[in-house]
Amino acid sequence: MPRAKVSTVVLDAHDAHELADFYVRLLGYEVRGDEPHWVLIGPPDDDGVSLSFETESEYVRPAWPTRKPGDQQMMLHLDIEVDDLEGETARAVAEGAVLADFQPQDDVRVLFDPAGHPFCLWVRTEG
Repeated sequence: MPRAKVSTVVLDAHDAHELADFYVRLLGYEVRGDEPHWVLIGPPDDDGVSLSFETESEYVRPAWPTRKPGDQQMMLHLDIEVDDLEGETARAVAEGAVLADFQPQDDVRVLFDPAGHPFCLWVRTEG
């Protein structure tokens, strides 16, 4: 069977560079490719999934949780494992994230990046 792996997740935004800058600061990633409407970032050790960002002039922020029929649905979200949930949540907010009003779990924090994509910070619990 051929080998296949997810290498990159692509996120649309009104401004690819602005969103890429946020995730570079949040994750400590490095810029690997930079074009006028597209940016690729990845981990410094090249071990892990890269993220790319594409400028989409008709981008619509997703609604989470879904509020009413017709809202732009969340298509995906990033799960980011952290060691210190409260500390990393505060750092993410300082970098430009917004904490969601609804928090469904004690060991997860749902936030929105500057383009409105939901993402989760979570800590591994014994169990």
